[in-house]
Amino acid sequence: EPGNLAGVRHIILVLSGKGGVGKSTISTELALALRHQGKKVGILDVDLCGPSIPHMLHAQGKAVHQCDSGWVPVFVDQEQSISLMSVGFLLENPDEAVVWRGPKKHALIKQFVSDVAWGELDYLVVDTPPGTSDEHMATVEALRPYKPLGALVVTTPQAVSIGDVRRELTFCKKTGLQVIGVIENMSGFACPHCAECTNVFSSGGGEELARLAGVPFLGSVPLDPQLTRSLEEGRDFIQEFPKSTAYSALTSIAHKVLHQMPALCS
Repeated sequence: EPGNLAGVRHIILVLSGKGGVGKSTISTELALALRHQGKKVGILDVDLCGPSIPHMLHAQGKAVHQCDSGWVPVFVDQEQSISLMSVGFLLENPDEAVVWRGPKKHALIKQFVSDVAWGELDYLVVDTPPGTSDEHMATVEALRPYKPLGALVVTTPQAVSIGDVRRELTFCKKTGLQVIGVIENMSGFACPHCAECTNVFSSGGGEELARLAGVPFLGSVPLDPQLTRSLEEGRDFIQEFPKSTAYSALTSIAHKVLHQMPALCS
């Protein structure tokens, strides 16, 4: 039974085999970019041990309420165009560590999938923890009946990250999860004064990975101090910094996602 996901048109999992590559950043900014394209977006944060999206959207401390259909997600804007569900809303103390074994994590992930009353959404963005662990299997299995379901795979340019993310692409293949594309994050440093982009790490690794895997490369997002500040302060980067290099990259990725997702329906 479709249940609470009946009104969700597209589901996107944001994955990476490596921690610290910026999955939550990509999930947050993709949701904001889609919102500015007139779409209604939900974010499901299943990074149970590191729920950072409530902070990035300035929603920390807000309460989750119950309704007849289950949990009501937290709306992060007055227009209620972005809704969010995270374990961060269920902790009494935001500094409390989530020390749970696998079965309890699985149960919460299944409850997030079945018991959150999302209503009508154009996109549900699912932010996942790093790796290819039990939590990923539980998330994919819980969401598998709800199609179209696709994955965005996030990497950084360094060879160590590329190697771990290559294993994430193998995970997608083994679980039958269609890959929408690869995103290279932290691809150079965008100077806020002259707008010149300097390759702090290596460059082009994400694009080469996508080519070798035979999946689309969606774009590179540079390190941008304005983006970092916006995330730390819970502000809307897409709205406030339309002239930045990272803005162009993020909105371009959102446009490509808008065109790629309908193809998964066929």
